[in-house]
Amino acid sequence: MFISREIYNELIESCNSFPVVTITGPRQSGKTTLLKNVFPDKRYVSLEDPDTRQLALSDPRTFLNQSDTGLIIDEIQRAPELVSYIQDIVDNLQKPGYYILSGSQQFELSQTISQSLAGRTAILRLLPFSLNEIQVVSPNSTIEEILYKGFYPRVYNQPLVNPTRYYSSYLETYIERYLRQLINVKDLRQFELFVRLCAGRVGQVFVASNLANEVGVTVPTIQSWLSILEASYVVYLLQPFYANINKRLVKSPKLYFYDVGLAAFLSGINEPYQLFNSPLKGSLFENLVVLEMLKNKYNRFKPYQLYHYRDSNNNEVDLILDYSTHMDAIEIKSAQTFDKSFLKGLSYIRQLLPQKIRNTTLCYSGEMEQAIGDNKLVNYKNIVRG
Repeated sequence: MFISREIYNELIESCNSFPVVTITGPRQSGKTTLLKNVFPDKRYVSLEDPDTRQLALSDPRTFLNQSDTGLIIDEIQRAPELVSYIQDIVDNLQKPGYYILSGSQQFELSQTISQSLAGRTAILRLLPFSLNEIQVVSPNSTIEEILYKGFYPRVYNQPLVNPTRYYSSYLETYIERYLRQLINVKDLRQFELFVRLCAGRVGQVFVASNLANEVGVTVPTIQSWLSILEASYVVYLLQPFYANINKRLVKSPKLYFYDVGLAAFLSGINEPYQLFNSPLKGSLFENLVVLEMLKNKYNRFKPYQLYHYRDSNNNEVDLILDYSTHMDAIEIKSAQTFDKSFLKGLSYIRQLLPQKIRNTTLCYSGEMEQAIGDNKLVNYKNIVRG
C-alpha cells in the first residue's frame, strides 16, 4: 500500500523548476517507494548494487544517457564522480526534472552536490512518516502505541511487522555494521552503549564529556560518533536559541532521534504498555513533537528555523520556530490534563521578547483545545494543521 507523502507538492514543484532534484533522508524513510510511484516512467537504478556501481564508474556517460526520460539514481553518494557528468549533461539538455538523485548520508551528499550542482538542483529531505500520514493506516493509535511503533514506513506498510524486531534489525544491519565501518569502531560494545546512552538522553542538553566518561572513550571520539549518527539521520541536534539579550544562555544543543520508535527501542521499550507510567514517556513525547515540526518544515518548505531556549536561571522553552520577522514558541507536555504551571516558560518568553513572539502554544496529549489567555492549548495530533 502506497501512502501519499506530504512532500509530494514540493517534489513536483522542484522537478518543474530544476534539472536535478536531490532527495535525502534516513534509510528506509520511503525515498525509493516515493520516487518510483511519483515517476513511474523514469528508469530506476541503485548504486548500492556493486555491479551497477561498477558499470556507472567505468562508463559514466553511457550509464547516464541510458534513458531518454532521465534517471532516478539511488544512493548517489556511492559514486560521487557521476555528479560532474550530470552537471555537463543537464547544462546541455536544459530539461527540468531530468535526474532524480537520492541518498542517506546528508553531509557527504550535500558536500558532493554543493560543489558540482549548485544552482542546478533542489535539495529535499524525506523523513519517516508524519502524524498526518500514519492517520491513513492507523487512525486510532494511542500515544503509547505511536511512541512504541515510531514512524518508519515498513512498520505501517507491513502490519505484521513487529516494531521491536524491526528496530533490532535496523540497529544490527545499519547502525552497528554500516555506520561503525565508516568511523572504524574497534569495540562494538562501546559504540552500542554510546547509541543506547544517546537514547536515554532524548530531550536533554548534549554534553560530550558526560558520555565520554560513561562509555570509556575520549571526548573527540564521542564527537566523531555523534557526527556520523547526525550525518546518517539517526540523531537530530536541536540548536540553542541565541540573541543579543542580557541573559546567560545555554549554548549547547538538545539531543533527539529522527525516529522516536528507534529511541524507544534503544531505551528498552518492547511493548506499548511499558510507556504508561514510564519516566521516559515525557522525553519521547517531546521528541515526537519536535520532529513533527521538523517534518513540517521539510515537507511543506516552511521558512522557519528550529531552536530551544534555556538560560542559566533554568528558564526554558522546548521549541522556538524562528521566522526571522517573528517567532512562535511551543511548550511540550505529555500529560492529558492541563496544569497552569505548564505555561511558565511561555509566559517568560513573551515577556523577554515581546516584539518578536507571535504565538505561544502548549502541545499536550489531552483532547481539550482552546485559548488560555495569550496561549493556545493544542492536542499533539493537531500541532501541524492541514
